[in-house]
Amino acid sequence: MTITEKNKLRLQFLARVITKEVKHLIQTDERLFLYSFTLEQATQLEHNPQLAEQVEAFVSRFGRLQDTLGDKLLPELLTALGEKTSAVIDNLDKAERLNFIASAEEWMTMRFLRNQMVHEYIEDPAILYSAILGAHHFVPKLISSANAIINEIEQRGWI
Repeated sequence: MTITEKNKLRLQFLARVITKEVKHLIQTDERLFLYSFTLEQATQLEHNPQLAEQVEAFVSRFGRLQDTLGDKLLPELLTALGEKTSAVIDNLDKAERLNFIASAEEWMTMRFLRNQMVHEYIEDPAILYSAILGAHHFVPKLISSANAIINEIEQRGWI
């Protein structure tokens, strides 16, 4: 299989970005959940700017990592591997088959949680709280997927 220089450079760039995004998500996740994050805290975010910023950072970093992995790096890697890319769910199915992600279904759940965190942030603290806890639960799987994809790129000598 022949990879183009452009494809290789893009993979290298995205791998560097992902590595930084993983580091930032881990730090934010640890700070937000150092002590338990509660529904009461979620309802009081507008009165606690420091916690609101931590929540915003978590939501942003979780979503950014998932987007960069699923919408940018994964299709680029599939292309480099000679796989045809298509709709997100089809790419995720291929990623699951190649053991880059644990489950396409879980990935779609993470996307749903991300959307809830972003769109329900102001309107319903209970939904936000539930989505944040769900996303927190998925952080290790998201990081594991990032590592698996980067490891594949490294093993092929593209980094």
